[in-house]
Amino acid sequence: MHARDAKRASTAPIHWGGWIWSPRLDLGVFGGSALLALLLVAFNHVLDWQTDPFPEWAWLFLVLGVDVAHVYATLFRTYLDVTELKRHPFRYFGLPALLYAGGVVLFYCGNAAFWRGLAYLAVWHFVRQQIGWVRVYRARSGARARMDVWIDELAIYAATLVPVFVWHSELNATRFHWFISGDFVDWQTALRPALPWVWGFWALALGTFCARQVHVFRKTRLLYAGKLLLVASTALLWWLGIVGTNSDFDFTATNVLTHGVPYVCLLWIYARAQVQVGVKSAGAQVATAGLAAFVGLLWALALLEEFAWARGVYHDHAWLFGARAFLLPISFHMLVVPLLALPQITHYVLDGVLWRRSESAGNEAQLRALGFRPESD
Repeated sequence: MHARDAKRASTAPIHWGGWIWSPRLDLGVFGGSALLALLLVAFNHVLDWQTDPFPEWAWLFLVLGVDVAHVYATLFRTYLDVTELKRHPFRYFGLPALLYAGGVVLFYCGNAAFWRGLAYLAVWHFVRQQIGWVRVYRARSGARARMDVWIDELAIYAATLVPVFVWHSELNATRFHWFISGDFVDWQTALRPALPWVWGFWALALGTFCARQVHVFRKTRLLYAGKLLLVASTALLWWLGIVGTNSDFDFTATNVLTHGVPYVCLLWIYARAQVQVGVKSAGAQVATAGLAAFVGLLWALALLEEFAWARGVYHDHAWLFGARAFLLPISFHMLVVPLLALPQITHYVLDGVLWRRSESAGNEAQLRALGFRPESD
């Protein structure tokens, strides 16, 4: 670039581009959920909210209200649409049956084996959701270079998997877990010598991502703030919740909010888009009733699931569900626990399929939900 061209580029106005929905909504959903997580962590350390056991109010808000509830948002893309069910009957009926059978087999191998398998599936699901978001942002920005694919996705993998690696290398000192104590494999001795190299990869991947964004900005005066926010918040919150602190409350707040809130928003926009394009599904009818009906259904289903867990398996949260238990024989847990976990397992698996480019082709509501079509004509 000649000196005159460089000067002209440096004085050109800055353009903000590549939003999924809109600057306000993207910043509110991704930035707002990240900010709320940071505030909760800060208040936890100032007010000492963390107690043992986990605070009931935090469980109600973070676990039941966000984490469990967001699983049922998948219904609006799947089981609440009869046409979709007819289009993929094996996906929506055969696959859950296979997943349930696999869960029963795992539980037969032991309670620890079941929760360990579910924990690693959950980790992969959480990581891949961030990969999915960065892919949508890249597509919305119009970036087609293979270099951007590698740089963006290596940054997300570094931001998420490096803290999980560190967690595995310090397992005995960690005061939190994914589902139950001992659900991660103890690889401390083998992994600890590799920590300097792993942190080097973390710094290199995120540093390369930042350098690439600076280069694109200097060349085009385009600032893809949505993608920057996604990568930066992912790196900060996964580091903070897993490495930077050693608190179950901090881990849950940083882990749950930035995962569940954007997903619920996506499905709300999807259900509303179905109304706009004239899809007559049960999910569209709920969306017609408004946001309160949409969220209320998610909370009702989450409450029903937790009621079943509390009464049939764990006998906890008596203040909400009562002290009376079903007292199922332990031998029945092999059948009951995989069944109660099935909505979660199915959500993990289906979420890796539903939002692919091939699934969006011909699905006008999904194209609108992902920002590739205007929401209204």
